[in-house]
Amino acid sequence: MAPDGGIVSGYFEALAEIGRERRDVVFLTPGWAESGGGVRVSGPAAEQDMVLAASGLALGGRRVFVSAPEFPLFVARAYEQIRAAVAVPNLKVVLSSLQGGDALDSDGAARQMNEDFALMRLLPNMAVVAPADRRSAYVLARELLHCDGPAYVRLSRADVPDIYQGDDLDFHIGGARLLSEGDGVTICANGVMVAEALEASRILAQQGLMAEIIDCYSIKPFPERTLLASVRRTGCCVVAEKHTSIAGLYGAVAECLSRSYTVPLRSVGIEDEFGQSGASEELQEYYGLTHREIVHNVVQVWAMRRR
Repeated sequence: MAPDGGIVSGYFEALAEIGRERRDVVFLTPGWAESGGGVRVSGPAAEQDMVLAASGLALGGRRVFVSAPEFPLFVARAYEQIRAAVAVPNLKVVLSSLQGGDALDSDGAARQMNEDFALMRLLPNMAVVAPADRRSAYVLARELLHCDGPAYVRLSRADVPDIYQGDDLDFHIGGARLLSEGDGVTICANGVMVAEALEASRILAQQGLMAEIIDCYSIKPFPERTLLASVRRTGCCVVAEKHTSIAGLYGAVAECLSRSYTVPLRSVGIEDEFGQSGASEELQEYYGLTHREIVHNVVQVWAMRRR
């Protein structure tokens, strides 16, 4: 059931456990469905039909997890159904899609979805989360069992290092994790960019600039208090995400700061363009989604911070 990869494996490991524990939970993937009791039944093949089936099951009192691990454009193809049949009635449906990995990255724009956070953030009632490693994906999957409405999870096949320990349970919808403390700059990151942010902080520390790293795994609800407490200490901020710089994590951070506490702000993300074809490591370099680019942007915002 689970594709390879740290983040995605942790998520599907949790779903497998939930399936053994709960009989009121249904899992849907294109082509088949599996109930919490381990009973396999026919499932819809098209993304739109899969969302409508999930809506019907949720209306009947089930908690439904919809996963499309081989369909990176799942959100785009089924957006109308997600909006009308899941978000509007505020149903307990958890949606996930897989973004990134050599098989997807090599196909270019046709198989890449770098705007999924933006689309799902726009929907009222919809929670949006992006785990950074296997453990956070595992715990967040179990947390989503108790979410009062719909949620979207972005998964990745990227080979990311373990950031959290195996007994770490401190994740919740609307939360964030402070991974390192500092008074020089705030770096907000999520997903695969958390590891890059931690590497950037090590380089900056060698230069005497202490970075405060926040894993903003919950994009919506957004952890405003954590961010504001940090930027009041540091006076500047850099956001790192594998997503277009429009309306994703950077958008959430910019909206929060513009309302409450304006500081110099920069984005390390994908510019306003569609994807290119290449190996994952090559594309990471091409888009500048690296610790080196984070360091470069930190130097810029630090020079502009309030004195």
